[in-house]
Amino acid sequence: MKKIAILAFLLAACVAAGRAQESRQDISLSATGLIEPFRASTTDVQVSANRAFGGLVSYRFMLTPTSAIEANYGMTYENSIHYVISNTNQYKVNVRTQELGGAYVRSFVFKNLNPFVEAGPSGLIFLPIRNSGTTSLDVRQQTQIAAMYGAGFAYEISPSFDIRVQYRGLVTKVPTFADGQLSTNRWYNISEPIFGVAYHF
Repeated sequence: MKKIAILAFLLAACVAAGRAQESRQDISLSATGLIEPFRASTTDVQVSANRAFGGLVSYRFMLTPTSAIEANYGMTYENSIHYVISNTNQYKVNVRTQELGGAYVRSFVFKNLNPFVEAGPSGLIFLPIRNSGTTSLDVRQQTQIAAMYGAGFAYEISPSFDIRVQYRGLVTKVPTFADGQLSTNRWYNISEPIFGVAYHF
């Protein structure tokens, strides 16, 4: 009986110690928007796009209570990028955009509200969708490097969950889809508002 009591006490102590430790990892699932700006170029090409919507999965590992590294994978459903060449020729490309990247995250703790800033490299994969909305058959998949920066806040709703709202910017070259006539020689800042939920473990 004594052995059972000692075992039960040790088990309870281990559970309490485990709960007392801070979570060092979390995974989040978010809804995203992708807003690409209008760009006019030195090559007489104008580019505009409608909004895209998609999802983002992020894994974050805490190095210290206020700093972390993060890995991200995101994908949009579909949007159209519209090219106008010399004010006459118009081409539309329906595209699905994938993002794979990493970041350093710096948090600031204020009770249940934790603002944070982040920055890091990302790879963007622009995948043309060959349907009736794509008017150029010469376009091909294009992969580009981007610089990501962002800021937001996490609101803790329980020890295991928080709600995250953030803005991220992706700075990259305007895609050409390996079609020389669509070249702009310009960079643009893609805006990405994000809303999601994170689970800490």
